[in-house]
Amino acid sequence: MRILFVTGKLAAPLLEDTLSGLPPSVDHEVAVLGISVAALMTTDWVARFLEVGPGVDRVMLPGHTQGELGVLEDRFGVPAEKGPKDLRQIPEYLGLASSRADYGAHDVEILAEINNASRFGTDEILARAEGLAASGADLIDIGCTKGQPFPGLAEAVRELRARGRRVSVDSFDASEVRAAVGAGAELVLSVNGSNLGLARELAATVVVIPDFGAGLDSLYRSVDTLGAWGVRFVVDPVLEPIGFGAAESLHRYYEVRRRYPGVEILMGIANLTELTEADTTGVTALLLGYCQELGIRHVLTTEEIAWARGATREADIARRLMHYAVTKKSLPKHVDSRLLTVRDAAVSVYSEAELRRMQAQITDLDYRIFTDGARIHVFNAERFVSGTDISEIFSQLDVAEASHAFYLGKELQKARLALALGKSYRQEGELNWGYLTPPEAEPHRESRLRASRERADRRRAAGRKRARR
Repeated sequence: MRILFVTGKLAAPLLEDTLSGLPPSVDHEVAVLGISVAALMTTDWVARFLEVGPGVDRVMLPGHTQGELGVLEDRFGVPAEKGPKDLRQIPEYLGLASSRADYGAHDVEILAEINNASRFGTDEILARAEGLAASGADLIDIGCTKGQPFPGLAEAVRELRARGRRVSVDSFDASEVRAAVGAGAELVLSVNGSNLGLARELAATVVVIPDFGAGLDSLYRSVDTLGAWGVRFVVDPVLEPIGFGAAESLHRYYEVRRRYPGVEILMGIANLTELTEADTTGVTALLLGYCQELGIRHVLTTEEIAWARGATREADIARRLMHYAVTKKSLPKHVDSRLLTVRDAAVSVYSEAELRRMQAQITDLDYRIFTDGARIHVFNAERFVSGTDISEIFSQLDVAEASHAFYLGKELQKARLALALGKSYRQEGELNWGYLTPPEAEPHRESRLRASRERADRRRAAGRKRARR
């Protein structure tokens, strides 16, 4: 496949340098159009001035290009796409695109619990359920509270089922379980030796756990009994928090899988994500990897504590990544970086020498901002300022116009944050926070052009004043 990369005059040398590092298998050519800043291109404008020669199979535009790609596809008869907004990420972008052709399958089911659901009315439960479902939950788990009456349980389950949601109920209270199953709940968490007989009367699957304070032998007795009764069940050896037997409990899952190769198993990953004061992305990824390797096809998660908000979405991403890694026998890296929220998978930086060469090509007074991994560089046609203290940098920029000062202050603060966290900085672009990255706003071209015009007006006024003297 031959790819035609489209760029402007200012970015052309950097693009050529980046593409020189592509493997020989990536056949490519570069089209440099008559515009200095590639980010100002539109697809309509590109369609007017671009020439696509024979043998080109794909056209790749800068990521900031505005407009519909269909304009180009209709004009040239080949697929067109917008590449990454940072051209240094093109090699990674191409690699991800090839691996994602068959990426996204999964076979782990996510149960997302609404904790202490009796605190909420039906409308609040429905709203929370919709959010969890949008994040990837397959079942909405209604968490009951011991000793707390839940008169609205059956109504909540019926309303969820009416909206097409699959429902499980988390309770040891027989009356609550019967009410929820009667209203349409398909899964019951949980049964053990203390209430095992309840499972025989339910038209639902039950999750079976060890007896309280007992070990695997009690779980094995319950599993064998349920099997003899013909009751549908899922086994949960129970994941313990760190400091309370986490390592041993992980081993229990291994032992259950070895003893019962074909049974369905559930892991309540919230006992680590909720009870470990650490970012949940990494904890979730490791636990889903363990589940994928061991054939654990059900996980229960919650979003109760502040640092676990988003845990359902993280489990959805992790199950896809780990399914790909295990089925393809490939490391879970360079495929899907959405679980990297604090640090970037790779940091795109520009050396001072590259930036000096870029400065030599520009003639306007708009400031460009870059980082090199250690310092911030700000330059226009007349000045080049480097450093790490953004107050000192700003003081050297001679900016008086309020909106332009606000714009530069915002960008400098973002660049400093990128340096502190080891992230790529891209002017007018969002920092990459993985799956938490907000949608990008349109570049602030109008404010920048207005500031540029005002600076030009000041220069012309100063020139006229000098001429009068």
